[in-house]
Amino acid sequence: MRVKFLMPALILVSFGSIAQEVELTPSPAEIEFNKEVLACAAYYQIASDAISNMNAPQMQAVGDRLKQSGLDAVTLAKKYQSESEVNAILAQQVAAQQASLPSNKNLGGLMGRYKTQCQSLLANPQKRLDYWVMATM
Repeated sequence: MRVKFLMPALILVSFGSIAQEVELTPSPAEIEFNKEVLACAAYYQIASDAISNMNAPQMQAVGDRLKQSGLDAVTLAKKYQSESEVNAILAQQVAAQQASLPSNKNLGGLMGRYKTQCQSLLANPQKRLDYWVMATM
């Protein structure tokens, strides 16, 4: 009797291990969604670094929130693409956004472009992913 139940359990355990090793290819919608998520992660990283470099203790809480939002965005992106893909896209986004800063490194332009958009995206990522699913059909 015990042997009859042991075999299906072993099959399930083996199948579960195999299923975890298979990496799925992201859909076009997930790729576009991740581009936006990682643009936000880059913005949060740049803004957080800038605030921490200001050496203004009263701004530390803001810098910490921005840093956490950036980490949350990266975690979200890793649900749809591999860690190596996420890291590569994030590095590209950071470089592009830093290159777009004026010579005085004023963050006003980045804030204007990303602040509200990224807050919305992280508050309701499924809504934005749904948009990309429809847009890429």
